[in-house]
Amino acid sequence: MINESRLLNEANSFFLERKFDKALFLYSQLSSNFPSNREYPVYALFCDIASEDEEKALSLFDYFSVAKNENIEEALSYVEDTINAYDGDVDKMMEILSDLTSSTIDNLDAIRYEDFKKLIESRGSFKIAFEDIMFSTKVAIESKEDFFDFVNRLIDNDFNSTAYSYLDGFNEYFAYDTKIEELYKKLEEKKFATNHKQ
Repeated sequence: MINESRLLNEANSFFLERKFDKALFLYSQLSSNFPSNREYPVYALFCDIASEDEEKALSLFDYFSVAKNENIEEALSYVEDTINAYDGDVDKMMEILSDLTSSTIDNLDAIRYEDFKKLIESRGSFKIAFEDIMFSTKVAIESKEDFFDFVNRLIDNDFNSTAYSYLDGFNEYFAYDTKIEELYKKLEEKKFATNHKQ
């Protein structure tokens, strides 16, 4: 008898460690053993996307992991639209991404962290504000304090793989900074707690 939640946790861990082949194998197993669960094929598609664009795959994974808890149907249809667009219809992809971009940051490639904090206030939550921009806009971090604040909030709002990406990307700039180690530790503890909740 397959332990479904343990297998899913294992697959998600491989995905977040960027071991996409191993994750894909487990998601495929889950898909064939639990054909009525529509989440598993979506995770397998993320692995496929990762072979071309790891960051996009990790962002989609983060979005889906958070959104499915609120409304699984909406999360599935959003991700399916994005993936269909990703499969070649560039105009459709851009349309979906710009729909996500809130009017206050109209089609900018980057938003200053100060402005992003204002967006958080106007949207009422970090999670909603970040979902507005996560596929279309990078957050431009101009100071160490902003960086630590931003990554902390990512972790608090379950955008764990995005937090890892930012930490890995900035690690060389802040090497040997104890705060970086603390954030990695916080992420690891969160991952451990999530895996043991099942």
